[in-house]
Amino acid sequence: MAFGAFSEEGLAQPMAEINTTPLVDVMLVLLVIFIITAPLFHQAVPVDLPRVDSTRLDDKPLTLAVAVDAAGGVHVDGVEVARAELGARFAAATEAGRQPEMHLRADRGTRYERVTEVLAEAQRAGIVKIAFVTEPAR
Repeated sequence: MAFGAFSEEGLAQPMAEINTTPLVDVMLVLLVIFIITAPLFHQAVPVDLPRVDSTRLDDKPLTLAVAVDAAGGVHVDGVEVARAELGARFAAATEAGRQPEMHLRADRGTRYERVTEVLAEAQRAGIVKIAFVTEPAR
C-alpha cells in the first residue's frame, strides 16, 4: 500500500509544494485578534488640566572662569585678580543667590601649591562645583 498515490504504477513521489493554508489561517486569526484588542490599548483618563500662561525659566548657572598662569597669576573671567582679593571675588559670586560653577584652567607649568591655594579660597567662599578644564591630547 502506497501513501499519496491511488495507482500502484511507478514509484511514489513526494509532494514538492508547500501547503500554505495553515499559515494563512493562523495569520487571519492573529489579524482578527489584533483588530479586536487594538482599541483596548488606548485607555486614557480624561483630565481637564488648567491653562496657565507662563514663561520658560532659563536658569543658566553662573560660571566663574578661573585661569592660573605659569607665573602663578590668577585671572577670574579674564581679569587678573590679586591674591588678597581672590577670596572677596569668590564670596561676591556666591552672594548673588545662585551657586556658581568654577571652571579652573591651570597652566602646565603652574606649581601645584598655587592651584591648591585657589581651590582653598573657593572652598572658603562656598563654591562646591569645580570643574578642571583641559585640552584633548594630540
